[in-house]
Amino acid sequence: MTLLDTDAPPFSLEAYYTPTLPEDGDHLTAILTVEAAQSDLVVTRQDRVLLFIIDKSGSMQGASIDAVRQAVLRGIDLCDEDMTIGVVAFDDSASVLVRPQKANARCKQDAARLLQMLYASGGTAFSTGLDVARGVFQQYPNSIRRAIFLTDGVNESERPGRFEPVLRNCVGAFECDCWGLGTRWRVGEVQEVARALNGKASLIPGPGEIEATFSAAIQKAASKAVADVRLRLWTPQTSRITLVKQMNPTIEDLTTAGSRPSPQVLELGIGSWAPGESRDYQIDLQVTSGSIGEELLALRPSVVFRQDGQERDIRSLSARVVVTWTTDEALSSRINPRVAHYTGQEELALAIQSGLQARERGDDEAATHLLGKAVKLAAQSGNDEMTGRLQRVVDVDDAATGTVRLKRGVSETATMDLELESTTTKRAARRPAAPVEAS
Repeated sequence: MTLLDTDAPPFSLEAYYTPTLPEDGDHLTAILTVEAAQSDLVVTRQDRVLLFIIDKSGSMQGASIDAVRQAVLRGIDLCDEDMTIGVVAFDDSASVLVRPQKANARCKQDAARLLQMLYASGGTAFSTGLDVARGVFQQYPNSIRRAIFLTDGVNESERPGRFEPVLRNCVGAFECDCWGLGTRWRVGEVQEVARALNGKASLIPGPGEIEATFSAAIQKAASKAVADVRLRLWTPQTSRITLVKQMNPTIEDLTTAGSRPSPQVLELGIGSWAPGESRDYQIDLQVTSGSIGEELLALRPSVVFRQDGQERDIRSLSARVVVTWTTDEALSSRINPRVAHYTGQEELALAIQSGLQARERGDDEAATHLLGKAVKLAAQSGNDEMTGRLQRVVDVDDAATGTVRLKRGVSETATMDLELESTTTKRAARRPAAPVEAS
């Protein structure tokens, strides 16, 4: 990878928080925005490797397996010739159906021939497909490594104690977006894979939607330009990180996902990035209370990646979290708008999840209250996509007050999609980032 030699850095960072704490205050929350440069991130991209990890268990017989064949072929056809692609097929065992190769004309011919041999049989064991994919990706340690995982069933054929260690071994080896086809699979099982592997879990209602979904996933994989980016969070001895969450594009708890290269540094792998890509992170800090008027540097974040074998550490003055103590309640009680926004988005996600759980157990009163609250929060934040999803589950009488009625005969597809997308957040308003430091 060769970066452009320009004044613009490859990444920018900016922190949003309330800089004044009340007397004896020792907790604060910051939202950190990280953004990759729009167009000047790279001249030549890192090599990109994309694997399709396809469930071919018996439940995929018929239209589903036929649609997968066509979707994978179409997907491969969309890949640039400089991308390396392959196909792993699994049921209760797994194998490489299409060996990794550049997506040129010969590759596409080979894939068309081999995919005709894809047939549905056997049980479903996610670990088999993930483990074979990990072995393939190990051959490409310096590449951008992404996978598309598709299943239509419950992970019911796992050997006892097999799944968790296999998934742990895949962390850092590749990134994986996951899809469940139809409604016979379990949201939690597919989400567990996606969250561990820095991806997103989504629903494909039926075989007819597979091709469009794969096309969008391939465009996403093709856009990635730099791999294995890390978020480095340095704190002084007077400050301690108590929570880290990704808040946009989805809410993901990263608190226990990092490593400690030193007592004052927490490092989090944040995967591969595309030009113009932007994400927001919530960082909660506990600080040693200072004197009135005293200033404290509580956090210094940076983005770290490798260029030509050398580590680059990108910092920003506007990303430093510096707090002071005051007796002025008007100052210390202010909530930063960005922090407030994401507090609301997290409350929205919790209301949806709790409301769906209440609906599932037949508690209509609680479900109506919670889903009504979700409608109100979605309307307040302008989250029109979430409002639309909620309207498939409830009839909205008044969004401003959260007055709703539960719909009867709601499809399983609608409730699964709402649950899956409950942690997808609407972006807060942006303002220009300040100058950065690079080292």
